[in-house]
Amino acid sequence: MNKEFPRKIHIIGSVGSGKTTLARELSAKLNIPYYELDNVVWIRQNSGDVRRTDKQKVDYLRNIIQTEAWIIEGVHSEEWVAQSFSTADLIIFLDTNYFIRIYRIIKRFTLQKLGLEKSNYKPTFSIFIKMFKWNLYFEQIGKPYFFQKYGIYKDKLMVVTSKSEIL
Repeated sequence: MNKEFPRKIHIIGSVGSGKTTLARELSAKLNIPYYELDNVVWIRQNSGDVRRTDKQKVDYLRNIIQTEAWIIEGVHSEEWVAQSFSTADLIIFLDTNYFIRIYRIIKRFTLQKLGLEKSNYKPTFSIFIKMFKWNLYFEQIGKPYFFQKYGIYKDKLMVVTSKSEIL
């Protein structure tokens, strides 16, 4: 990658699309910190996660996007993240095949339960089932909503089906 690669990057995609992996690898290659939006929503504590208030989320995200370089990744496209999309130099929509995402959800849960993969949350069967629901919701509702709301940024929007199209 050349030095002209954007320094403010927002990656969006469904559960299991590869957002975190892409963010981590871009972060290492470009020497830019990356942030998971789930960690903006949740205060991670050993005793259990606590949801930030709307104001706390907005303030936390504002502090990130006011820095000179960042990679933000997450499934969120609600109004509270709108400033991240508008401020980004590049928006990467990771449109991984639906069935590949299903496979990755199963693989991730299995590896987390075996203690072979770290998780920001307790990998319960309930969360496992929710991931399938979130995946379907993103496919049917989230993806069309994103393009309807943020299609105005088509000049800085890159739609890819895998990280190999970028790295």
